[in-house]
Amino acid sequence: MSAKTYLNYAPPYDWQWMMDFLGARVLAGIEQKEGEFYQRTLVVESGAETYSGWLRLRPIAERNCVELQLSPSLQRVAAQVELQVRQLLDLDADPLLIAAELGTLADNAVGLRLPGCINRFELTVRAILGQLVSVKMAATLATRLTQKWGQPITTPFSGLTHLFPTPACIARLCVDDLRGIGIQAKRAACLIGVAQAVEQAALPLDAITNVQQGIKTLLAMPGIGHWTACYVAMRAWSAPDVFLSSDYLIKQRFPGMTPAKIARYAEVWQPWRTYATLHLWFNDRFIPE
Repeated sequence: MSAKTYLNYAPPYDWQWMMDFLGARVLAGIEQKEGEFYQRTLVVESGAETYSGWLRLRPIAERNCVELQLSPSLQRVAAQVELQVRQLLDLDADPLLIAAELGTLADNAVGLRLPGCINRFELTVRAILGQLVSVKMAATLATRLTQKWGQPITTPFSGLTHLFPTPACIARLCVDDLRGIGIQAKRAACLIGVAQAVEQAALPLDAITNVQQGIKTLLAMPGIGHWTACYVAMRAWSAPDVFLSSDYLIKQRFPGMTPAKIARYAEVWQPWRTYATLHLWFNDRFIPE
């Protein structure tokens, strides 16, 4: 095993919620939840070089830090991986400030954080696969995709066996290839289109600086709707002020209100509407005034 590093954060932090969220979505072969540990494979690009390997982390709540281990193959890009982990776990958030701005909505869960991602293309693919299906089914489809087109990798962990397929790999596929693993035809075409746009730099997922423009670019892609574009913005770009007014569970919190009316109501939570979304998912006792 490699040396350990420790990433600090400002408490409080609801680790149970975060680890449950990540654990419910683990992608077999890529990710694994093992006791208190979360571990996964990843690829890091640095200049003209590409590095692949694995990371393993666990929270140490009593010390307000995260213990992080990296494979020896990633040591040269350790600083870059640490930044990615901070984004994945939202370690740089100020939970007390956010909770104060959200008011009573956040009273019972001040420590909620925004789950980010390690690989923005992977997150986008998984968001598309998750349209109109359960979390479990989306993970099943992503697993099939990985097992068939992901590059095998050797790790010390039996559950980490592959790297997520690259945009170049998926861009070369045809719709029938993806239909063969159970992906509906329109969704398959959408995935291939996204991969081709990433390859051609028309969809620079790793270089988005204007979130609203990024959402517009995603919405221009055939097959991507508003919920998916906003979900990608939340998790891939850690956008703090995106609200999922058309989300099924959010609509349940506002009975009798249209998505447009819900969106207007949510303006009170600016500039932290992403965190308001998380709290509404979490808080089944919320009653709109």
